[in-house]
Amino acid sequence: MFHVKHPKKPGLEGVWRGSKGGLAPIKHPRRRTLPARAGGWAITACLMLAAACSSPEEVSDKTGAATATANPATPPSPPAPPTPDADKVAFTDNAAKGEAKRDFAYTWPAAVSAVPELTARFTAERDKLLADQKSEWNASLQEFAGQDCAGCVNRDFQKVWEVVADIPGFLSLSQMFYEYSGGAHGNSGSDGLVWDREAQQALAPEDLFTSPKALQDVLGTRWCKVLQAERRRRMGGEAPIDNDVFPCPPIKDLTLLLGSKSKTHFDRIGLIADPYVAGSYAEGQYEITLPVTTEVLTAVKPRYRAAFARGE
Repeated sequence: MFHVKHPKKPGLEGVWRGSKGGLAPIKHPRRRTLPARAGGWAITACLMLAAACSSPEEVSDKTGAATATANPATPPSPPAPPTPDADKVAFTDNAAKGEAKRDFAYTWPAAVSAVPELTARFTAERDKLLADQKSEWNASLQEFAGQDCAGCVNRDFQKVWEVVADIPGFLSLSQMFYEYSGGAHGNSGSDGLVWDREAQQALAPEDLFTSPKALQDVLGTRWCKVLQAERRRRMGGEAPIDNDVFPCPPIKDLTLLLGSKSKTHFDRIGLIADPYVAGSYAEGQYEITLPVTTEVLTAVKPRYRAAFARGE
């Protein structure tokens, strides 16, 4: 572990790329909190899907993506995250021993509390994450006792769930997390979840589609085109883009979120590339919103087809 004396701990405010559309939060390709696949957890910030976009300018306006910066090494300054609803469940557990600090926060919206199965699921995950953090923090206090290394004994974890879309039959959620466990900087990530009210089942957004290949076929070209334009704009418009180091990632490596402008059907799709997935850490997270098209509808599994509609 690389030790630093004064680590930066930006928390969710430092990684958030929020918008005000109909989609929400960020995923880490190696540690996901996908509902139907594996239990486990991922590391946070929630994004909201905006309207369809066909140019970098529109992407920025509609998804809240940061604008270009003249310094490629400086990540864009994100806006403050939106204020969660008043009925949210916001759990915190913090502790301090001298310079050593441990912060923990886990939040979900009121819509989750209305679903007992989701409440139980998130409560169990929260309790496990907190127990793991406490155990690791106590071990670090013993390992680095007497050493002048604040970064070695400071810990921070934050996870926020947000509603992306609440339509008849389905509740679409996003989650973003931030974790600091020592080192030069923390890590952040995002993921999505869809609650099927009729089946009483949690699904990964990808589970509503026929296959990863089908998603790649209908979204891949548009995603890469807009990502390339946004990367160039964010790097100052003139800096070369090294596609050998960071080639356009496939859809399967992104966070997929299902949003709704109509409030009745899923009509937009959010694609989020967390730090290191599509660019350097300094570039931050990339988020792009695409409308559901006739082509996209062909990739939806028949039993979920009625929940989707073409977007604008």
